[in-house]
Amino acid sequence: MISIKNTLFFFSSVLISSSCIKQEKIQKINYTLPYKFNYEIEDKLAKDSLPWKFQIAASDYASKGNYKDALRTWDSVFPMRERIYTSTEIDSIKTSFTPVNAIDFITSEATKTQITIINEAHHSSLHRNFTKQLLQKLYNNGYKHLGLEALSNGNEKDTELNTRKYPIQTTGYYTKDPQFGDLIREALAIGFHIFPYEQSTDKNGKEREIAQAKNIQQVINKFPNEKILIHCGFDHALEGIHSSWEKALAERLKEYTNIDPLTINQVLYSEKSNPKFNHPLLKVFNINEPTILINKKDGKPMPYIKKDSWSDIAVLHPNTNFVNDKANWLNNQIPINLNNYQLTYPVMVLAYLKNEDISTAIPVDIVELKDKNSACFLNLKKGEYNIVITNIKDSFLLHKEVK
Repeated sequence: MISIKNTLFFFSSVLISSSCIKQEKIQKINYTLPYKFNYEIEDKLAKDSLPWKFQIAASDYASKGNYKDALRTWDSVFPMRERIYTSTEIDSIKTSFTPVNAIDFITSEATKTQITIINEAHHSSLHRNFTKQLLQKLYNNGYKHLGLEALSNGNEKDTELNTRKYPIQTTGYYTKDPQFGDLIREALAIGFHIFPYEQSTDKNGKEREIAQAKNIQQVINKFPNEKILIHCGFDHALEGIHSSWEKALAERLKEYTNIDPLTINQVLYSEKSNPKFNHPLLKVFNINEPTILINKKDGKPMPYIKKDSWSDIAVLHPNTNFVNDKANWLNNQIPINLNNYQLTYPVMVLAYLKNEDISTAIPVDIVELKDKNSACFLNLKKGEYNIVITNIKDSFLLHKEVK
């Protein structure tokens, strides 16, 4: 519950491109911040003894929309070396493959099956943003259900998600990322039925893959003639024989349903925090959009192959450019003026849709400012928002409309 302590008034209007931004009254509020400041993540990382502490820290950064530090922290775990192809190898690759738009190609291929499975790295907001871009086109081609590994299940399942129409802090762990939240929000607005399929009894390895596949099978049995999109993590999108699990989710689902899914890998050919260490294939083609390579001999997409397992399609993602410290695939940057606030920094600024509860909802964007000289930009589409500005000690609510 938010209590208003006092009210300040601050008016201004700014014209950014074709968008008119109207700022209205500011209220001082009581607010519990559900995200960690950067220094809190780093302090926890320094004290933590868990072997996977860097992965946890990367996910913490991703959860607050800090894509740059999520990449940096994740990459710090794994030894990296620069790899380049020889000029002969580069010529051979360019002669053998044609780059095409990934969204258009996936949309076309997805019409040929009832199930499409796409993966993500759990520290990558970019991967969630890409799946979001697929939603409308897949829906137009008969996809009506969206299964998300990241949703809580069992006793912790968010049973009101499909009626509430937006995710909250308890909807899932990875779904706290504004980009994941927006994926869910957009899917619901389009008309998708969203469902969880994660096992709920702490199974791992082979047993987890079986449980996940059976949970999805139940949804298919309930809607036998409708298409389903599955968004999962890492290796779960692999067909064939898995080196640790015997069969991953995708292959188990094929076994149980007799449906050959379209499987898509986003992970291998995505950028590193330092482009120098990108997969060499990303350096061959000067791509500026998500891309798939088509073999000129047979017209088939280049797959992702891992020993005796594979995904049908490998997506190549271009390097991210950062403008105002925001990823260039977030293309609705709106300035927020904080000059009139008496605040101790660092400060976190969180944007919520006006009709969503700021005490529980997933923000549509978050930015952290280290000092008063830091410019504040939020990724906001046209609409009305509640903007929370907080340093934990003091919190303010700004009502804002973007036209």
